[in-house]
Amino acid sequence: MRRVVVTGLGAITPLGVGIRRTWTRLLASECGIVSLADVQPKSRWHEIPSTVAGTVPLGSKDEGRWQPLDWIGKGDERRMAKFSQYAIAATEMALADAGWRPQKQEDLEMTGVCLGSGIGNFEEVYNTSVAYEQGGYKKVSPLFVPKLLINLAAGHISMKYGLQGPNHAVTTACTTGAHAIGDASRFIAFGDANVMVAGGSESCIHPLALAGFARSRSLVTAYNDDPLSASRPFDRERAGFVIAEGAGVVVLEELEHAKARGADIYAEIRGYGCSGDAHHVTAPREDGAGAKLAMKKALQNAGLRPSEVDYINAHATSTPLGDAAENAAITSLMLGQEGFSKASDVAVSSTKGAVGHLLGAAGAIEAIFSILAVKENMLPPTLNLHNQDDSFKCNYIPLTAQEKTVNVALSNSFGFGGTNASLAFSKYE
Repeated sequence: MRRVVVTGLGAITPLGVGIRRTWTRLLASECGIVSLADVQPKSRWHEIPSTVAGTVPLGSKDEGRWQPLDWIGKGDERRMAKFSQYAIAATEMALADAGWRPQKQEDLEMTGVCLGSGIGNFEEVYNTSVAYEQGGYKKVSPLFVPKLLINLAAGHISMKYGLQGPNHAVTTACTTGAHAIGDASRFIAFGDANVMVAGGSESCIHPLALAGFARSRSLVTAYNDDPLSASRPFDRERAGFVIAEGAGVVVLEELEHAKARGADIYAEIRGYGCSGDAHHVTAPREDGAGAKLAMKKALQNAGLRPSEVDYINAHATSTPLGDAAENAAITSLMLGQEGFSKASDVAVSSTKGAVGHLLGAAGAIEAIFSILAVKENMLPPTLNLHNQDDSFKCNYIPLTAQEKTVNVALSNSFGFGGTNASLAFSKYE
């Protein structure tokens, strides 16, 4: 099996545009969650019990902020959904970081895209539905379907850069980004490509999306006046997740291909594990059995023991049941293993306290954070963890980042429908 390494990173998050800006602010314990209560028109939000979100800051890219014309032309802005725009920009950053601009036909044929979204273009669905109801057939834009389809982010990337290798889109709710990276790594491992652009993108900050998640009792509603405190993974006061938007893209590459062109290597993707809870539409099994199975399979795929894991980036969204189930899975997998005599030896953090839950992009962003933990030996903090749940015994990196040699990191992602994935990254040896 061919080895796969990471050679490029690109990100757009509530902490800013660009992976270095996001990572620096994350390690500094800064938070990108804001109030939506004053977003115009205010009347769209007044009945919704949750009015906090992780939004991408607006402004010039020179300031680490977002404006579409910094990345795409006016015509493309009209034709592309926002999640596709985010994906294009994150891809541009990742390819520049990797130094990969294929021109030869053989290189174009062996470079592909695997990128998805959980919800995609919510705004377009809503606006077109209203327009059709009020004005009929002629009010439906010919761009409606192309702006709606989840695979069009990957399609636009392929067209912009001429990439003719595998063109694949994933949509598995909040596991999307992790599945996309894992699937892309296997395209390379099995010889279908030498280089893959992989990740997830989401642009779902819309009243109808918040209303839907609030009605399912998934969103936090208790911190509308204090958005910086709203997402609190593993804390006793956690009360639901904070919806967020953005994109994360990695460039994956076959090891010998990367070495031959002198590419800088962040980390190696060692393992990928998937599982299904087979349990409930939205809730995990209380014992975290599905999450544990995904982690176990990732480590088996990597040829690693649980005791070799130095850091776990948890999916932990700040929901009472979800965080407890994942914690049960982690402690069940790790404790009793050689090297872990007590739970406090296990380093775990959730970065959703800083950026919120990016749904289909979450797994990609969190994989990037795990890759950087391996590369830079820094563990990102869990914000707002002031009162650790009594049953949680691990080292959750509360409030501030910690230094630690990270040879192996796991990144977990779980989604509605009971879909689970875990990615194992290691230092390149």
